[in-house]
Amino acid sequence: MGRFIVRRVLLAIPLLFLVSLAAFSLTWLLPGDPASAIGGIDSTPEQRAQIRERLNLDDPAPVRYLTWVGDAVTGDFGKSALTERSVGDEIKRRLPITGSIALGSFVMGLVVGALIGLVQGARAGRPIDKALLAFVSIGLATPGFWIATLFVTFFAVKLKWFPAIGYTAFSDSPGEWLKHAMLPMFTLAILTWSEVARQLRTGLVSVLDQDYIRAARARGLPNSRVVGKHALKNAALPTLTIIGLRLGHLLAGSIIIENIFNIPGLGAYALAAVQNRDVPIIQAVVLVSATVVLLVNMVVDIAYAYVNPKVRVS
Repeated sequence: MGRFIVRRVLLAIPLLFLVSLAAFSLTWLLPGDPASAIGGIDSTPEQRAQIRERLNLDDPAPVRYLTWVGDAVTGDFGKSALTERSVGDEIKRRLPITGSIALGSFVMGLVVGALIGLVQGARAGRPIDKALLAFVSIGLATPGFWIATLFVTFFAVKLKWFPAIGYTAFSDSPGEWLKHAMLPMFTLAILTWSEVARQLRTGLVSVLDQDYIRAARARGLPNSRVVGKHALKNAALPTLTIIGLRLGHLLAGSIIIENIFNIPGLGAYALAAVQNRDVPIIQAVVLVSATVVLLVNMVVDIAYAYVNPKVRVS
């Protein structure tokens, strides 16, 4: 197991290098002169000169890359090209906001999805399975921004159960945090539990058809024990593979959801940076988000290898 972990960590190093290189290359994707693109058509020569100096655009690309990566490792992502505020400080402030909502929706999605998948797998082909299958299919097919709009209209505007917009830090008031975070978390959780339920149901249907399951039932074991003790472990293995993917989807989905609910998280920060062509912010958000996703995927791979020993020797 230790050797597998070392291999997985070593594999992440070149991936992080490629991600950092891709994030750094965003400067070259801007049309024309990067300083002019960042400053806008109304920028003065002095403003463009300041941008070039701040971003070291006159230095050779390898020197700029090494300087940028070296600073990024220490948490220094430079300053915003528009506001001149520290990008690193803004990310430190906003990342916990996005992280709390993403983690809450992730846990909600796993719990609800596992319950739905268990019921579907244990009752495959029966009316309850067909009803839940339709429910899951709707969750998979419905865009998140449309669900968020419905939630705001119904639960916030009409019923007034939750605030429509805004955010309160957990440290300030756990109750107010939950009230503001519930609708965004629920919106992001729908796709997660739909995917988990579909994957777990498929795994259970396949596993419950195996000979060792039929043998367990022939020995008179109750269905709950057959499913919970013998089938669930093997059926859950494919579900583990989508956990890392779901986190990436949550980070991407937060860009839209945070703007709908006016949450000052990393997603809203990234969208504003794209609209303003604020390259230092975009580079930092891409690098931080990719690093988080890589770390989570590494943990998921290690957990998968722990549950399934065959992976360790592959």
